Amino acid sequence: MKTLLKNGRIYDGTGAEPYIGSVLYEDDRIISVMPDIDPATADTVIDMTGQSVAPGFIDGHSHNDWFAIKNNPKKYFEPFIRQGMTTFVAGNCGISAIGFSDGTPHLDKVGAGLFHFDDTTGEYASFDDWAKATDRNMPCNMAELTGHCSARASVSGSKPGKLTPAEEEQMLDLLERDLKQGAAGISLGMMYDPGLFADVEELKKVASLCVKYDRPLTVHPRAESKVSTCYPELFGRSHLLRALDELYEVAKGTNLKLQYSHAIFVGRKTYPDLDEFMEMIEKMRSEGIRVGYDIYDEVMGVSVITVIMPTWYQALSPEEREKPFNKLKFKAFVWATPKLLGFGFPDIMLAYGGEKLKKFEGRYVTEIAKEMGIKPSDAYLYLCRESDFSGRVNQGAYTTPQLIKRQTNDPNCLFYMSDAWIEENGIQNLAVYDVFPKFIHDSILGMGDTLPRTIRKMSGATADRFQLKDRGYLKEGCFADITVFNEEEMKNGVPDQYRPFGIKRVIINGRTVLDGDKLDEEAIKTSGRVIRCS
Repeated sequence: MKTLLKNGRIYDGTGAEPYIGSVLYEDDRIISVMPDIDPATADTVIDMTGQSVAPGFIDGHSHNDWFAIKNNPKKYFEPFIRQGMTTFVAGNCGISAIGFSDGTPHLDKVGAGLFHFDDTTGEYASFDDWAKATDRNMPCNMAELTGHCSARASVSGSKPGKLTPAEEEQMLDLLERDLKQGAAGISLGMMYDPGLFADVEELKKVASLCVKYDRPLTVHPRAESKVSTCYPELFGRSHLLRALDELYEVAKGTNLKLQYSHAIFVGRKTYPDLDEFMEMIEKMRSEGIRVGYDIYDEVMGVSVITVIMPTWYQALSPEEREKPFNKLKFKAFVWATPKLLGFGFPDIMLAYGGEKLKKFEGRYVTEIAKEMGIKPSDAYLYLCRESDFSGRVNQGAYTTPQLIKRQTNDPNCLFYMSDAWIEENGIQNLAVYDVFPKFIHDSILGMGDTLPRTIRKMSGATADRFQLKDRGYLKEGCFADITVFNEEEMKNGVPDQYRPFGIKRVIINGRTVLDGDKLDEEAIKTSGRVIRCS
């Protein structure tokens, strides 16, 4: 059956200026995109007058591979569909739901403590196994990266230090297996166990696989702030820039597709690093390294409640933590953190800490301290203890609207993304609901890139970066992944309300899964496809 979307404002994903035109598609493919198409050629005609028609938005940095294998994935994908997303590049930060060996004794280490094989249809070690389980069994399309953390954990658990030659060979074989089967690239998570134990020589061997197969190496860097726990020196060169130095060392002398993930600058003291960061990215590009970075339109991010908790304190017994010297030492540490980083208790919101702390969810540590009549440092300790040091926080001072505006106008910012997923409990990450509408909102108000380039960074540019064949464009022969939005509603929408705005229709592989507010729950059971890269 042929369907015609008539008289919409067409953004084709190339970054070209929009024009009033029509899109004709049949089954899962676009037949024609032209200024005028005869309605008689279609079985169904839908008037798009006053609406904007774009390629389905592609979230270039996702972890939804872990949720595609859930027994009922609907709730994990619905918010993303409602903000116009049709496709994900998942398996990021080294933590893929694939990349391990069948029968590994370290399966519990795959997921780095963030993701688990709970309520899933199975455990799928390879890309092929995962693809067979998810193709046409999930709501959205998905390309999958294979994760270095997952492969390393598979062969050695959370063993620190260098791998043995045999372990390293096995890890590289797992990564190469998935690339051969169609994985979109390899991801690194340099702040996560066990990726944090990898040295430069190991990383170079991983990067060489990406060069061999011409796939991106996406990287959660070792540090994203001026000071971190990854480097012993508190002063001197910013830790964020040292982490970028490491990536340069890994990539120099190659034409690696190096993708720096979620370019954030955690803590107000880190904000000035943007200038040198951008200079270093440009320097690498001038040397032939195909480097770029991505961002989200959020000034807060998700972290664990121990974000400013020193590891030595966590290792103490409950009795030792109460000793005056240790408490004093801890308070001195948290006093110094704002001085070194530029964020502290006023920036840390409790997102989830268990049933006992439910009344404090959505409130900042300083607010909780005031209500309890205690010092913020004592309130923070209380929240850590009562959540068994495993609570979740939404943390501010990750970046600023001004920095985001500079990045959106930087040609080396290659695409936009969410880095978000649905949590089972507590306050959700705002990016789940409206990060892509916010990019459009900012663009229309002159606070971001032009709207044609904004749409491109949410569609065609991401498809190009990851070689997502026939995705990301409104062109003849491309898959009919289409997002319809209203520019006036985008302009006047109010962000950060835990709901999307401005999205009017979403089509995935030719199937309308969202019409206004109505989600087709039957269609989304099978509308998504696995994208194999080659």
